[in-house]
Amino acid sequence: MRKTVLYGILCLAWLLSGAMGTTASAQEQKIGYVDSDYILSKLPEYDGVQQTLQRLSENWRGELQKMDQEIEGLRKEFQAKEILYTEEVRKEKKQEIQDKVQQREQYLQNKFGADGEYYQRQKELLAPIQRKVFQAVQAIAQRDGYDFIFDRAGDVSIMYSRGQWNLSNDVLRELGVNVDEASN
Repeated sequence: MRKTVLYGILCLAWLLSGAMGTTASAQEQKIGYVDSDYILSKLPEYDGVQQTLQRLSENWRGELQKMDQEIEGLRKEFQAKEILYTEEVRKEKKQEIQDKVQQREQYLQNKFGADGEYYQRQKELLAPIQRKVFQAVQAIAQRDGYDFIFDRAGDVSIMYSRGQWNLSNDVLRELGVNVDEASN
């Protein structure tokens, strides 16, 4: 999600610069980049988000394991007693197993699907952090006169870039995080 939004912003900025009919040459434009994955990894509040999501995930995976065990138990019981069941009971037991499998699949989709609780919770927890990073990038861009700042993490990639244009540590400093220059 974050990468898609950043990609959209970058494309819009690129299109707008062309649509404005800017006559400035590429040499007059100031371009920088950041690595948002690196920035997030250095923010203490991001660790808290990751831990919260990990706990949620572990709890839900525990529920899925219980469901798997219940389904497996029903299948074993059915196999062991199948010859004793009447046709009607056999159909009922098969339907009971199928219902449990469907409940498990629905639970999995509700928790981990594209619009599941995990994704919603992740989006909710990351939004304030992403907003802070975006504001820091904007502040640096305005303060230092950058025309474009790209994010090298995710879908947008840069085939070559000079390290001097990496603004990731500047963004971290803007956010109040003490960084070691050699760690990037």
